[in-house]
Amino acid sequence: MDPGVIRKLDEVVVNRIAAGEIIQRPANALKEMIENSLDAKATSITITVKAGGLRSLQIQDNGTGIRREDLGIVCERFTTSKLQSFDDLSSISTYGFRGEALASISHVAHLTIVTKTKHEKCAYKACYEDGKLKGDIKPIAGNQGTQITVDELFYNVPMRKQALKTPNEEFQRISDVVSKYAVHNPHACFILKKFGETATIRTQAKTTVAHNIGAIYGAGIGKALVPIELRDEVMQLTVEGYVTNVNFSLKKGISLMFINHRAVECSALKKAIDAIYAVYLPKGSAPFVYLSLELNPQNVDVNVHPTKHEVHFLHEEEIVEKVKLLVERALLGGNAARSYTQALLPGATQPLDSSKVNESMAGGGDEKPRLDYKFVRTSHSVQKLEKFFNISGSGAGSSAGGVVPIKEEPQDEVVEPKLTQPSPSRKKKVVKRETRLHSIHTLRQQVESDGDENLRKIFRELTYVGTIDREQVLIQYDTKMYLSKVQPIAEELFYQLLLFNFGNFERLTLSEPLELKRLVHAGLDDPASGYTEEDGPADELADVIVQKLVSKAPVLREYYNLSIREDGCLESLPKLLDNYIPSLVFLPMYVIRLATDVEWEEEQECFRTFSRETAHFFSRIALTKPEKEYRWELEHVLYPAVRNYLIPPKEMAKNGSLLQLASLPELYRVFERC
Repeated sequence: MDPGVIRKLDEVVVNRIAAGEIIQRPANALKEMIENSLDAKATSITITVKAGGLRSLQIQDNGTGIRREDLGIVCERFTTSKLQSFDDLSSISTYGFRGEALASISHVAHLTIVTKTKHEKCAYKACYEDGKLKGDIKPIAGNQGTQITVDELFYNVPMRKQALKTPNEEFQRISDVVSKYAVHNPHACFILKKFGETATIRTQAKTTVAHNIGAIYGAGIGKALVPIELRDEVMQLTVEGYVTNVNFSLKKGISLMFINHRAVECSALKKAIDAIYAVYLPKGSAPFVYLSLELNPQNVDVNVHPTKHEVHFLHEEEIVEKVKLLVERALLGGNAARSYTQALLPGATQPLDSSKVNESMAGGGDEKPRLDYKFVRTSHSVQKLEKFFNISGSGAGSSAGGVVPIKEEPQDEVVEPKLTQPSPSRKKKVVKRETRLHSIHTLRQQVESDGDENLRKIFRELTYVGTIDREQVLIQYDTKMYLSKVQPIAEELFYQLLLFNFGNFERLTLSEPLELKRLVHAGLDDPASGYTEEDGPADELADVIVQKLVSKAPVLREYYNLSIREDGCLESLPKLLDNYIPSLVFLPMYVIRLATDVEWEEEQECFRTFSRETAHFFSRIALTKPEKEYRWELEHVLYPAVRNYLIPPKEMAKNGSLLQLASLPELYRVFERC
């Protein structure tokens, strides 16, 4: 038998084989792109996924961007801004460095890059295939940073595509990658969402590792965290992290390990930590572990695996032992709080809790064991049956199309028509559009940067207790009771919904269009408008306001679904929240303020002031509605939305929107003194 002829493989085949080593699934591609974004100093990273990343995977950041001159070779193999010589590998401190990520992706997918640096006047768009530029580089509108879109991943490698899991499983792997990097990089804002849906993961910039762990992996893990920290000058080692205490366990452990800020796997370290927890946790249980090790870059070899998820480093055994001892000390320190259970024989008396006995003995004397003052007596996970019943027409939306009668008021000749919203059974799934307007992104970033983390935790885990009056409700967080002002909190919620759902509103339709001129006249009759005869004839002023709003009708219709006809009639309002309809009694004043208080000339101020005025109109919830209706809306519509969506600003901690009334531990201290 003759020997086979050795031939040099075609370059396309070589590149696709190499791409398969690096890009094994959508999550691998995303990991490489996230690392590139972080290397570019991004503080905001948004990932949008379609069909588990196989149909589309997009990442957008606000980093330094890519120079126009470099777009021609950015997807060629071994092109990078991180290395200049082989010696640089010994001290590499960036995530990406071999210049293979984008090249590999372009060989197995359709790759599009839109990028802008701070020195360039516009963004540039480039498409790539098989590592080469496809077509011309085109100028395009865009924000600073880079947007990379990967379409039809593995379209030319069908066997690899067939071997992948379902889209949901691939999305879960993507979520795992984003979760790890969001926890480790609390300075940056991470957003992960499926195309056309709300965010699955959303973290704020400038938070903490512990906060992001609780936000992403759950409050239960967040409350059980024990910090660990070590600095060893001799080993040139720094360790920071969090592990869960011995009272907490998971059926499937969660392990986040970073070495020099790179997400890696270290089997020796993982086995050592699992061995420690085996002493404390029940069989089949595991802990949550987050560890970040920083070593001298010269002691770490990051180039031993194509995907860089494994690294080798000097003195591995000694370092693993040091970390093991560190975790052991942390768990031993928290073991005093561990609770134990003991089975009793029938008829035996219940023994005293040893920890409580020790506490009473430490206080001196034969005091009785203390009560459990940290017991939380309510849970927001408990649903009341009334939530699923239509308390009133506007509270839940009628089953016959959501027709809502309006309460009769002094201006009932103006607000006689009814607002209608689509029946839930007839609603179609609408694909959410993402806006590229810089002004909206800026306003969103202002909301996120001004958010108060302590307040956000309170609102995210609140329990609705009950309504006090038309302006105040009681809520509970943990063991504390708070008085919550409805109107300012609702106004801020609606303002943020207007920004974060920009361009994607359904409509609340008036059964009969309303003449804007009649609305304006009704509003001018209201003393709150401040109108006097010195301002001129009311009829002329009404004409000016109507003309102003009619001229802005295309913008209002396109972005907010607020429809004004050319003849000056109002047809619809935006729907900001399911099962919520505003009080039309305040519509006349709202129409006047749209014309007089919205800054129409400057884009960002226009959207900001319009959103503020609209939020103020929608937030006047409990002033005109029947008692049962507004109570239902507060408990089952408004405050669930507050829990899910609100990013409370720092000023809420000062303006009286939320006041602590009682704390269970403090009350127990008072009772003990009595």
